[in-house]
Amino acid sequence: MTKPIALQSEKLTKYFYDPVKMPVLRDITMEVHKGEFVSIVGKSGCGKSTLLYVLSTMDRDYEGTLTINGTKVTGLDVNELAKIRNSSIGFVFQFHYLLPDFSCLKNVMIPGLRLGKYSYKEVEDRAYQKLKMFGVEDQALKMASKLSGGQQQRVAIARALINDPAIIMGDEPTGNLDSKNTGIVFDLFQQLSREFGQTLITVTHDEDFARRSDRIIEMADGEIKDHGH
Repeated sequence: MTKPIALQSEKLTKYFYDPVKMPVLRDITMEVHKGEFVSIVGKSGCGKSTLLYVLSTMDRDYEGTLTINGTKVTGLDVNELAKIRNSSIGFVFQFHYLLPDFSCLKNVMIPGLRLGKYSYKEVEDRAYQKLKMFGVEDQALKMASKLSGGQQQRVAIARALINDPAIIMGDEPTGNLDSKNTGIVFDLFQQLSREFGQTLITVTHDEDFARRSDRIIEMADGEIKDHGH
């Protein structure tokens, strides 16, 4: 049985206008199924990070259509998109973007408090659960700045999961980590996909990371050259 579609794009095209009009994404039509772990690869400048920002709804300036979890998000206003992002999409970046003067627990709680769906205590409990899932619950009350790089990235993944989003998007999520921590992060992503049915879309330069994911989408010159299988 085919799994439901988590994200679908049709003929996504985007232009940069500096100094002249130039296509950076051309006719991107793709599907990602629920629970699938997909890596988008390609040389620097091929448009993969730009694509991720369009897929994440943070960039609204494109042609074509984007559907997330069965909802067409193209054309929605900024506030509606912010709600969808906060409830349906979790982000993990190359740099963890934790607030250094906040505890790890508070960092993980922030998107949960912003969502406004649960009480403060419930958000706190959920944040502890996510930290525990990644083996960093003993660091909960430490300032984020006191953790190692690998621990910080695990806290950042816990934060991305606090609202149980439909999709996790990663922009070079292991780009700043050594091979040991890269392995840990990959294993966490794989666990999220296989055990929790989480959909993951990552942009990566790391060939080993990409090869171990479920499917590799290969980009060149703003186009998808290979959808993978």
